[in-house]
Amino acid sequence: MENPTALEPLILSDDFNYALERMEAGANLFITGRAGTGKSTLLQIFRRSTQKNVVVVAPTGVAALNVGGQTIHSLFGFPPRLLQKKDVRPNRRYKRLFLNLETLVIDEISMVRADMMMAIDYALKINRDSGKPFGGVQVIFFGDLYQLPPVVSTQEERNWFSLKYSSAYFFAAPCLDYIDLEMIELQQVYRQDSTHFLRLLEAIRNATMDYEELESLNERHVEDFTVEEGDNYLTLAARNATVNKINVTALAENQNPEMLYVAKVTGSFKENLFPVPGALKLKVGAQVMTVRNDTDRKYVNGTIGTVKECKPESVIITIKEDGKTADIEVGYEEWDIIRYKADDADLTKIGTESMGKFKQIPVRLAWAVTIHKSQGKTFDRIIIDLGSGGAFEHGQTYVALSRCRTLEGIVLRRPLTPRDVMIDPAVVEYYEMMRR
Repeated sequence: MENPTALEPLILSDDFNYALERMEAGANLFITGRAGTGKSTLLQIFRRSTQKNVVVVAPTGVAALNVGGQTIHSLFGFPPRLLQKKDVRPNRRYKRLFLNLETLVIDEISMVRADMMMAIDYALKINRDSGKPFGGVQVIFFGDLYQLPPVVSTQEERNWFSLKYSSAYFFAAPCLDYIDLEMIELQQVYRQDSTHFLRLLEAIRNATMDYEELESLNERHVEDFTVEEGDNYLTLAARNATVNKINVTALAENQNPEMLYVAKVTGSFKENLFPVPGALKLKVGAQVMTVRNDTDRKYVNGTIGTVKECKPESVIITIKEDGKTADIEVGYEEWDIIRYKADDADLTKIGTESMGKFKQIPVRLAWAVTIHKSQGKTFDRIIIDLGSGGAFEHGQTYVALSRCRTLEGIVLRRPLTPRDVMIDPAVVEYYEMMRR
């Protein structure tokens, strides 16, 4: 999730206030904006402040866990494949929940495909006994289409989308033609404040980068760059294999004794959804990243530091911010897999129940992390390693660069080429249409 304000209190911008007004007014919305504009923060403010019956869903288990919601598949009972009308059936168990539902919020909308959007529309109609678009439910979509795209994994799926829809993106679903969807584009960037860097990021995001701008970014390429001890550079790599190799090698080279932290898992919490390893191996001197926001605001999701001490129930981590070092203690935290249900105490409301819990130290080894897993996080110093093949997804380079607070905090393993700046023309066209 995004942390636009790090440890400072958030002052609501005009954008935020307007968006909250429109959300409360029942408008169907697509809330978007560049990386670091606080989309996740806005979603949480709305969720905490509204009196509406709201359900928050996301396309993947990890995204749902991050936002404290449920997956689209589990809420609607969709099978894990390309979705067609015959796959959508009435869900009697959730009947009262669907009847009480007023607002459906979908986070990470850039990863939602057109077939799923059509299935959601149809599922809400049949579960609410309504012929209205989305069964008469207000829909709010959060995300940035210039970041990572929906996954179309097989040639058969690609062929199917080319025949059935104009693209795989959510906005290609014909059901959206029957609602008034307003786009709210958040403008204030909380992550970066350098005008020059923001201009470069915008050029990468829109694929409008000229030779001078590319050269300006490539000044961050440092041949044979080595990290000084305590600098806490994080490598953002395009591929899992690169990340695993960097982390495993660095931990093995550390001669300190290993401490094992074992997670406590109850209920239904699948291993592929673990936010950190269930068996977490740490050593003094290991570089780690926190993956939760601390309630006492000592650290945020994405704080990088070095393990100073491994205690039985916690870890002491040394972090460096604004040239100052500080030690923070990170203890066990709990994650919940939730499921929405009709409220037992008030039949007009929607409640939640826990399906499973995962309790572990909220840190992971962080000499390296994939660009995909870095989405929504903010870092001070990063090394970008796109590998010899370069970027292979739309928005990949933009996501990597926009994780860093400053241009000076970025090191490129190799210079960027025009090919690394990939953007889907369908996305550009959609934004232009929505801005008219």
